[in-house]
Amino acid sequence: MIDLRLLRDNPDVLRASQRLRGESDSVVDDLLSADESRRSAVQRFEALRAEQKTLGKQIPKAAPDEKTALLARTKDLAAEVKAAEAAVGEAEVELKRAQFAIPNLVEDGAPAGGEDDYVVLREVAPDGRIGVDRDPGFPIKDHLELGETLGAIDMERGAKVSGSRFYYLTGVGALLELALLQMAISQSVDYGFTPMITPVLVKPESMEGTGFLGAHASEIYRLEADDLYLVGTSEVPLAAYHMNEILDLDGPKRYAGWSTCFRREAGSYGKDTRGIIRVHQFDKVEMFSYCRPEDAHEEHLRLLAWEEQMLAKCELPYRVIDTAAGDLGTSAARKFDCEAWVPSQGAYRELTSTSNCTTFQARRLNVRYRDSDGKTAPVATLNGTLATTRWIVAILENHQQADGSVLVPKALQPFLGGREVLEPVAKR
Repeated sequence: MIDLRLLRDNPDVLRASQRLRGESDSVVDDLLSADESRRSAVQRFEALRAEQKTLGKQIPKAAPDEKTALLARTKDLAAEVKAAEAAVGEAEVELKRAQFAIPNLVEDGAPAGGEDDYVVLREVAPDGRIGVDRDPGFPIKDHLELGETLGAIDMERGAKVSGSRFYYLTGVGALLELALLQMAISQSVDYGFTPMITPVLVKPESMEGTGFLGAHASEIYRLEADDLYLVGTSEVPLAAYHMNEILDLDGPKRYAGWSTCFRREAGSYGKDTRGIIRVHQFDKVEMFSYCRPEDAHEEHLRLLAWEEQMLAKCELPYRVIDTAAGDLGTSAARKFDCEAWVPSQGAYRELTSTSNCTTFQARRLNVRYRDSDGKTAPVATLNGTLATTRWIVAILENHQQADGSVLVPKALQPFLGGREVLEPVAKR
């Protein structure tokens, strides 16, 4: 939610941000109008209430010939106060609607443009060979062929039981995911995060507060009978964890949430229909941080560094991109993605993203801290992926061998019982 003081003092900054996102800046004028209407409604209500209180004090002291007129005015005034109070309520609803129509202010330095206008910050490879230079010297298998050979992925039965974009992770596939997520949790704990198993069903105010019920509402599963939503990321329950609270923030307050995630993938018909790259259900470890607004930029870079550390542990070639403003989510002011090389596609695909949401979510969720003067102010919130099911795609494809086996990255081996190689198995 946009800071109204910023709106009043510098609306042109918000207009420029909207244009950078490729969106209309008319919503800024709508918000200015709604803000002025609410302030006028409040002023009228307060003036009538003040008059009402003054009359209340005058009536007992009034002369008999004056009291009749005062009582008549009191009766009329009561109706006016009631109407003015209702007008304030309506103005506040309209103000909230106008505020929720504007996405977060884009951070200075974010690239302009849309989905394809990202900036590549760096390409990294454990052996020095970046994606396009990697040639294993034998025919490449994709992750699904490898997964089926290893007895790790069963798409056919997933579709039989649940429909398209569902799957089973079986045998070493299940063990590999658990090992990967456990390694992510272990790393997060090493850096002072509090591990959490979060709810996957949340109330509408939690989903709306994090910014997922606007442009992205079609992506979300809703249980209408219970008025609950299935989360697409544990960012939602982690952001709402301190809703309506005042935090003590000597330093960042960090959580690592492990959850199953659900996404409808509306609008992705025909995209990534093979394998587990784009699915309706997956597991993820998500980093989440609450910090003072002035510390948010550096905290964002720390989250990115921890994501890159996980990629290095998995010995994956990857690149880091600075996402263009038009491809940012509603809540994000800046976002960096890490994309791993997928040999079968000859392309980089997203494995992690980390977003600085500044005070946008905290204003919606009413999460505050006390500053050095003892005054309360909204915190900044940030999030970042540490591991997810999709990582299995990159691990299988980048570490495959000519015989269909897959080498386990050294850092991951202790979490897989010391296993160094995943071997093909007889088809079940």
